Amino acid sequence: MSVRLQPRSVLHDERVAAVLGIALGVAFGVCFATGVLSHLIQNPPSWFHWPSRPAGLYRVTQGLHIATGIAAIPLLFAKLWVVFPKLFERPAFTGVAHFLERVSLIPLIGGGLFQLTSGVANINQWYPWPFGFLLAHYWVAWISIGALIVHIGAKWSITRQALAKRSPPDATEHGDTDIATTGIATTGIATTERRTFLLTVFGMSGLLTLFTVGQTVGFLERLTLLAPRRPSVGPQGFPVNRTAAGVGVLEAARSPDFRLQVDGNVRRSLTFTLDELNALLQHGATLPIACVEGWSTSQRWQGVRVRDLLAMAGAPAGASVRVQSLQDHRSSMLNGSHAHDRDTLLALRVNDEVLHIDHGFPVRLIGPNRPGTMQTKWVTRLEVL
Repeated sequence: MSVRLQPRSVLHDERVAAVLGIALGVAFGVCFATGVLSHLIQNPPSWFHWPSRPAGLYRVTQGLHIATGIAAIPLLFAKLWVVFPKLFERPAFTGVAHFLERVSLIPLIGGGLFQLTSGVANINQWYPWPFGFLLAHYWVAWISIGALIVHIGAKWSITRQALAKRSPPDATEHGDTDIATTGIATTGIATTERRTFLLTVFGMSGLLTLFTVGQTVGFLERLTLLAPRRPSVGPQGFPVNRTAAGVGVLEAARSPDFRLQVDGNVRRSLTFTLDELNALLQHGATLPIACVEGWSTSQRWQGVRVRDLLAMAGAPAGASVRVQSLQDHRSSMLNGSHAHDRDTLLALRVNDEVLHIDHGFPVRLIGPNRPGTMQTKWVTRLEVL
């Protein structure tokens, strides 16, 4: 026997669920694509090559990743509330397709909640769990998107029908004026409730995004009421995620014995003191730091081109480089495009000031179109591969 729970509100209907589902699918799709891209940039397989231009492309893609993730929060909870009565319908499934659709809800709902919760925690650099955020966030994203694809396939025809559905015919066609008047009034109230509900949900999603996206979009910074960082607040006028004291390099970075090494697959190994680096030809470039947590800022950097150091050491054309930090076990990779780009620098100054120690003094890497986590601070070695 089939048992169907009666919805408590006209909002628990397929049309509202369809509209929210489409919006949520778009948000999840953009968030997934940009998140996978960020993962590939930071952990590139042999077939993947991330270019150095346009210089601010990663700033856009990662900004979209965070913005769509935040926008999805009200959409997800509204969608769950709308379809909640359907979760308890009996029988639990009526066929193979229905069974797959019901089973897909477990990783879809669980994965969606995990992704949004862990993502917000990461933005705030709060990690109350024992597992690594990056791998968990990455693999749960694949599970969730797989479940979403199954769910879309199962619900495709129902969604189309719900969106194409029109209001019931006018009862006056059947000669009953009283019933017609009551039906029209009831239908009008229901339609108004649905529209008000959807406008409220989309409004909340928009406001939540507006009050956080200013950490990436400069002219909206004054509206950054909910973001954990403002892109103009910090030493030398922009934020810091990790301080020199926090990662244990304070003394080493200030040591007069600091040396920068250029070695590996080169004709001659080079070693520079800080004074010697300052005596080399300096180059300036305005480049963004685009952090994976969502904030970004552009600054004017001055320092030595990496490609000039590679040429001095006799590195092969197009060689990639491992950039090592004073921070233990911290390094990043420069592929051929980035290593030989005209604006990839070992920065010594920012905005005509010597780097603050929390921004990487004495030397930090800065290059176009790179995640902030790969703009290595406290650089001590360039290893040519």
